[in-house]
Amino acid sequence: MDRQEQIEILLDRFRHPRHRHALPEADVTMPGGNPGCGDVITIYLKADGEGRAVAEVAFEGEGCTISQAAADILLELVNDERWSLDEVLEADYHLMEELIGEEAVRLRPRCATLALGTLKAAVTKYKRDRLREEAGLDHVASENERFGIVTGDAARQAGARSHSDTLPETSS
Repeated sequence: MDRQEQIEILLDRFRHPRHRHALPEADVTMPGGNPGCGDVITIYLKADGEGRAVAEVAFEGEGCTISQAAADILLELVNDERWSLDEVLEADYHLMEELIGEEAVRLRPRCATLALGTLKAAVTKYKRDRLREEAGLDHVASENERFGIVTGDAARQAGARSHSDTLPETSS
């Protein structure tokens, strides 16, 4: 594919995205963005019943042609090929070179890889949430909150605050 064809594909996918819509039944809604250039994207991920593959993924966002077209092209591949969650996590940023062209990725790497990075974060959150649920940690967290039990970093911070309250003041 020559450069002009790549540009035409990117412009078409920017103007007429196929996967730009909210997904109300999503398991994960993951925002992502590039503060330096203003590109923002929200990935909506719905996993299959076994929690092993992508059932559907969509996005909403605003930004440059490359960031928004790359998101649409990537999500079409993931949806059409029914990628496993592990395949998403194994994908590297060279995939975006294959999908939208080396030049676009080389000239605007943050824009070109925003969707992939955000999709990977969504899959990671989905897997982490499932592990927490399977381990009963969500139940533990709600019980801790109910009884006022503080654990982890919050406990260390509270301990440090209460310890500093009991230290005698020293004069200079």
